Amino acid sequence: MSRLFSRFAIPERLSQEMGDWRRRAATLVGAISIGIVALVFARAGDVALHGFEALAGTWTWLPIILTPAIFVTCAWLTRIAAPEAAGSGIPQVVAAVRSDSPSDMLFSLRAGLAKISLTVLALFGGASVGREGPTVQVGAAIMTATHRAAGAAVRRSVLIAGGAAGVSAAFNTPLAGIAFAIEELAIAYEQRMAALVMGAVIIAGMTAQGIAGNYTYFGSIDATLPLGTVIIAAPLAGLIGGALGGLFSQALLGMRRTVRAHRIFGKRPIIVALICGLVVAGIGIATGGLTWGTGYEPARIALEGESVSGWLGPAKFFATLATSLSGIPGGIFAPSLAVGAGFGEWLTWLFPADSHGAIVMLGMVAYFTGVVRAPLTAVIILTETTGNIGLLLPLFAAALFADWAGAMVCRERLYHALARDFMPPALAGEEKEDAPKSG
Repeated sequence: MSRLFSRFAIPERLSQEMGDWRRRAATLVGAISIGIVALVFARAGDVALHGFEALAGTWTWLPIILTPAIFVTCAWLTRIAAPEAAGSGIPQVVAAVRSDSPSDMLFSLRAGLAKISLTVLALFGGASVGREGPTVQVGAAIMTATHRAAGAAVRRSVLIAGGAAGVSAAFNTPLAGIAFAIEELAIAYEQRMAALVMGAVIIAGMTAQGIAGNYTYFGSIDATLPLGTVIIAAPLAGLIGGALGGLFSQALLGMRRTVRAHRIFGKRPIIVALICGLVVAGIGIATGGLTWGTGYEPARIALEGESVSGWLGPAKFFATLATSLSGIPGGIFAPSLAVGAGFGEWLTWLFPADSHGAIVMLGMVAYFTGVVRAPLTAVIILTETTGNIGLLLPLFAAALFADWAGAMVCRERLYHALARDFMPPALAGEEKEDAPKSG
């Protein structure tokens, strides 16, 4: 009988080719879906934030009530309905890539829907969050779903491809998606992953571009620096911005440990969310709404060479810190770029006025690198989101200095430390023991 069935069995080579085609089809459908969902997510987030800003503009003190209430609502809904959707979304992908058996819930469509919904709700409360980190988790969830629907194997490379495609679609930056996959998600992973990641990233980026048009995230910024200025500005911005970015990471990780160990706050995360919401509301009101939402608008203004408030850097720093500490869904990519723009604004006073936008870019890449510790990704994101390649080498120089300075302040890489929350207890313990201690 077995011989009879063996005559009709699918040859091994044909079976492998069918599996490859299923994987390619799943990647194509997943990448297109990620591009579309990223655009819908971006539009919903913008509508929510503009609605909040309109309300805050009409009733100045409304955020002192609305913002904490939404923080509490987001924290409560996350805790009872979708704990896997908490925070940025990037730590979830990092945890899955580093675990042999990650939880399926991290990348379910339910988790992706919760991530989008709760991040949009957080933006309606003026939270200092971005969409890019959440889009990484949503991208991984979509790519996982399409592979399962096609009957293709769900490997680590599928999660990496989905997450990288999320970055590409969110920023409209295909090269940054590839760099992010290499630096943050999968250092030296299997060779065959490269084609899958690049294909997913390019297709997602083309889908977003085809629907929204060929645009640059921050607009086209035509800024250059003379060599004499670069020699001073790149190391200065890199060291200061990187140290401040490392300070953010160290403060967030340290405060999380303190809060969790506290006998009252450790058992009552809703109270922590309430306090964080009050802090974010207070900062936003005190700065005239400078810190609400992603921070995209003030960063764009600074890049275009116009002056922004000197309070942008420190105010956005603490608003983002409080938002991240609350544990509500939302990313830190865009807020970190805004903080960097604010600190870059401080440095513009040391250089000629016509170098304003370029110095701000150096501040953005330096602070972002200090927080995320991914210099290649930071440089490519800034280059692609501004359409400026004239500053490529100065940005690389600043990023390298920033990576060193950030590591001196915070030895642990932020996303990898946060990923322990989503790892099995045994593996999380091993990761904690292996992580270098800050000194």
